[in-house]
Amino acid sequence: MPSKFDFLHSRSQRLLLAANLAFATVYFFVISFMFPHGNEALFWMLLAGEIFHAWQAVTYLYTVWIMDHEARHDPDFMPDVDVYITVAGEPADIVEETARAARDMDYRFHRVFLLNDGFVANKAHWQDVEALAERLGIACITRKTPGGAKAGNINNALSHTKAPFVVIFDADHAPHKDFLLKTVGFFSDPGLAYVQTPQFYKNAHKNAVALSAWEQQKLFFGPICRGKNRLNSGTMCGTNMVIRRSALEEAGGMCQESIAEDFVTGLFIHEKGWKSLYVPEVLAEGLAPEDFLSYTKQQFRWARGALDVLFRYNLFFRRGLTADQKIQYLSSVTYFLSGAVVLMNVLLPVLFLYFGIFPIKTDTMLLAAVFIPYMFITVGVLSSTSNGHFSFRALSFSFSSFTIHVQALWSAMTGRKSSFSITSKKGIEGNFLYLVIPHIAYLFLVAGGVPFALAREGLSASVVNNSTWALFNVGMFVPYILAAAPEGFVKRYLNRLYDMMFVPEAVVSTKVRMVAGRLSSIEKGKP
Repeated sequence: MPSKFDFLHSRSQRLLLAANLAFATVYFFVISFMFPHGNEALFWMLLAGEIFHAWQAVTYLYTVWIMDHEARHDPDFMPDVDVYITVAGEPADIVEETARAARDMDYRFHRVFLLNDGFVANKAHWQDVEALAERLGIACITRKTPGGAKAGNINNALSHTKAPFVVIFDADHAPHKDFLLKTVGFFSDPGLAYVQTPQFYKNAHKNAVALSAWEQQKLFFGPICRGKNRLNSGTMCGTNMVIRRSALEEAGGMCQESIAEDFVTGLFIHEKGWKSLYVPEVLAEGLAPEDFLSYTKQQFRWARGALDVLFRYNLFFRRGLTADQKIQYLSSVTYFLSGAVVLMNVLLPVLFLYFGIFPIKTDTMLLAAVFIPYMFITVGVLSSTSNGHFSFRALSFSFSSFTIHVQALWSAMTGRKSSFSITSKKGIEGNFLYLVIPHIAYLFLVAGGVPFALAREGLSASVVNNSTWALFNVGMFVPYILAAAPEGFVKRYLNRLYDMMFVPEAVVSTKVRMVAGRLSSIEKGKP
């Protein structure tokens, strides 16, 4: 099981953050003004991409500049609490584990409800949830009128319960016994609307997909969420959270018009002037997607929901939000525009290799001299702020998910309706290579493009720069493609490569063997 502590205890190294900002500024200046233009259309596309990168870099550095935050916790403040567990056909054993853990939490008075959406979702054996609730001695609310997916299920429960505070858990997120004791006391502040805690994936070491999904999450639930605290911009994440009923009702309940119902509801609450708080302590444990198809669906839902906020809710001019809150919400939702930027970045070197067109003419090594240290210091900042927990796997998955993000962008721009889909709680076996066909095609394009460009103009600086750029993209795609392939096939024919990328213990042991081998060679007098 992964550590529940390390990713939550990093500190800001402001000298490093300032250096990152300086290098980012120099890189942006050099690529924008220091080279003659090639194809004008490609140049302006490149510049738009660099402006996006600069926006993401600056907002990240601003967010994590101060990550420490203190809020008053009154252990004697113990109002009644209703605990909601949303259920819509998840495996019975997983629901039961969460329900038992919620029932057995230490607290003065709390009442647990299974919010059973199995009937309206046409799930088989939906009555089993009612039987489970009766067996455990907890309550069950079975919704008979559909609408609003998970948000509608919660709103329905609000009309049947009355405690001043509600806690929401997804069916697979089992709380620790002290969840309520460590969260409810913060509500002694009458202006606090909700408390969010991390989503921790206890199955992270199950396989490549689960591990990579978790390592992507660590950056968000580590430095980013901690940094948002000082800006009163905590993201509502849909599970492992406590909400003040009056604040939720003032915001109109959980938002039913978006598949990112939690994120939008948090936005509505903030613009009413309420405060939020992120508690950086793992107080519940859930499950990461264990197969590539479930991961893809989850990423699409998040991206589609966030981009929906960008196009529908006009964050620039919404009343009630502070400037910091607008920046934070814009930073969060514009992250999912990265798919279009990555698409451009992978196409530009290929266009040069095959057609000789380029956005800027780089006959010298100046670009490499600026870009390489900028990349290293950026990776250093990500590693530092995440306490060394941001991995190449996470970077690969974030980069390679551009195909998902582009689909979500197109869907949001065209207003295509997307339904809320629950992430599968158990892995689905299969061959998911069809989901990475663009990435595989890119490998072949680069393999053919490099010799083609060499034959056209020899080993010029432009050929070297663009070939290196394309090969870098190929390297970023490799873990993503391996994760999509049938696990049995990969472990049979590419086992060593798979272990080095996705089995943390194997990565460590490989490094140890390499060091031991090197020391042995030195001892024997070999170079």
